Amino acid sequence: MKGAKKLKNEAILDYYILNGDVYSTDNMDIFNQIGFPSIYEVIRVIDGIPLYFEDHIYRMRKSAELLGYEIFKSNEEIINQISRLIKVNNSPNLNIKLLCSNLTEKNQIILVYFIESHYPTKQMYNRGIHTILFNSERKNPNAKVVNTSFREKVNEKIKAEKAYEAILVNSAGYITEGSRSNIFFVKDNSVYTAPAGDVLLGVTRKRIVALCKNVGINVVEKNVHVDNLDEIDGLFMTGTSVNVLPITTIDNKKYDSVNNEIIKRIGEEYLQDVRGYINLKKKK
Repeated sequence: MKGAKKLKNEAILDYYILNGDVYSTDNMDIFNQIGFPSIYEVIRVIDGIPLYFEDHIYRMRKSAELLGYEIFKSNEEIINQISRLIKVNNSPNLNIKLLCSNLTEKNQIILVYFIESHYPTKQMYNRGIHTILFNSERKNPNAKVVNTSFREKVNEKIKAEKAYEAILVNSAGYITEGSRSNIFFVKDNSVYTAPAGDVLLGVTRKRIVALCKNVGINVVEKNVHVDNLDEIDGLFMTGTSVNVLPITTIDNKKYDSVNNEIIKRIGEEYLQDVRGYINLKKKK
C-alpha cells in the first residue's frame, strides 16, 4: 500500500510461517510488504498449546467482518500453521502473533510468528501494578487492527510515568479499557466492566465474565466515570499475557486490590480454567 507505514520486523526465534511455508527470521522482507489495514491476534502458547485458539480465531474473523472483509483461510489451515510454527521453534512458552493482511485481495497474507513476550512477575501479582489514565478512544473498538501510531504514543507515556499499563478514557470522561487489556472494577459484591460495544472484546475478558457467572459473582456491563474512581473497592486488568492482574494505583489513587476477595477468587478460577483447557487439548 503506497505511502502507508510498514509493519515492524518483530518476529523472533528461528522461523516464521508465511501462507503455510516456513521461513528463516534471517530474511524478514515480508514485513516491508505488509500494508494497512491489517488485523491480528496475539495468542499465548503454553506447553505447546495455543491457548483459547477457537476464541481468538472467532474474534479475528469478527474483526475482518467489522471492516467489511473476510478471512479466506479455514480454521483448520490456520491452526495447522500455528502448530507447525510451534514445532519448528521447539515449543517455546511465548506469545505468537497471527496476522492477516492484503484483506482486499484473494491472495491474502497470513503471517504467523513468535514475538517478544513479557509476563508479570510473581511480585506484581502479589503487590499489584501502577497504571495511568490516558485520553484516547478507538475508532472501531471491537476490531483488533494494527495501529502503530497509537501504540507508539501510549508506550511513550507509559514509559515516562513508569507505569505498567495505560487506562483509556473517552471524551465524555468514561473509562473504556486498557491500551492492551480489559479493565474490571469491583464495588461491594459486583464486578463492573465497560459494555461490549465500547471495548475490544478480549478473549480473557470473555472467559472472566463467564467464570464470574458460573461461580455466582455479579457482572455489570456499565461504564465507570473517572469522577467515580474514589468509590470503587479495587480493580484489575486482564489480557493474553497477564491473566488477572491486580491494579494498586491509577495515577495518585491507591487501591487494596491485591487483598480483595473477589479479585483473588476470579484470579484463581481463571488459572484453573487455563489448566483445564491445556489438559483437554493435550489429550486430543
